[in-house]
Amino acid sequence: MAASTIEELRTVRKQELALGYRIFAALGWGDLGDGHISARDPERTDCFWLLNIDTPFAQAKADNLVLIGPDGELAAGDGGVNWPGYFIHQPILAARLDIISVAHTHTPYGTPFSAEGKLFAPIIQEACVFFEDHALFDDEEVQVQSAECGARIAAALGACRGVVLRSHGLLTVGASIKEAVAWFVVMERVAEAHLKVGAPRPLSAAAARFAKADLATEQQARSIFNFLVGHHLETLPSSVR
Repeated sequence: MAASTIEELRTVRKQELALGYRIFAALGWGDLGDGHISARDPERTDCFWLLNIDTPFAQAKADNLVLIGPDGELAAGDGGVNWPGYFIHQPILAARLDIISVAHTHTPYGTPFSAEGKLFAPIIQEACVFFEDHALFDDEEVQVQSAECGARIAAALGACRGVVLRSHGLLTVGASIKEAVAWFVVMERVAEAHLKVGAPRPLSAAAARFAKADLATEQQARSIFNFLVGHHLETLPSSVR
């Protein structure tokens, strides 16, 4: 059932955000606390929710989320602020009013792929999701310590659904938490294929665009997210279907 009030929508977003972190943990990501997923607040739209700095991804619950204001102030919730998360997410969410969520963590394939400083080619089906729809942040500031660096990431991302952060890893965005998380998992799979294949033969641009039209949809992202929850976690609560 769709949320009918601001408070219900906030509850749904926080539940989905906690599930996103738990999906990352189930996939073996974020065990060093190296990553973050955000959710724009539906009422205070210049604020966003993140997992507090002290909670491991696998233990993420709605109660462990903190609301961060545009200047980095703690607007709601208990716990410390993940400052790299703030520096990365706030400028992107401010620049992209069309999105609700940003996802980033360090992964076994995305991070080493990013060290090559290049974009994906349409070498597998999943890569078509990002065909003509991802960017490269070609910068050496891998330890993001300012919103100014985050603004440069936002500029590199532009209107795309994902960006390769050189020597840092992958980042995706979405019009929902489900989209951002689903596209991140798919992007990691694309990075894996690039690192494992020896001499790929890319698809034509026409074939890649044809596949993308079917694959890169909100419905597909929702399905991927729900399958991830069903495969790795508990049955998805009815309130977030």
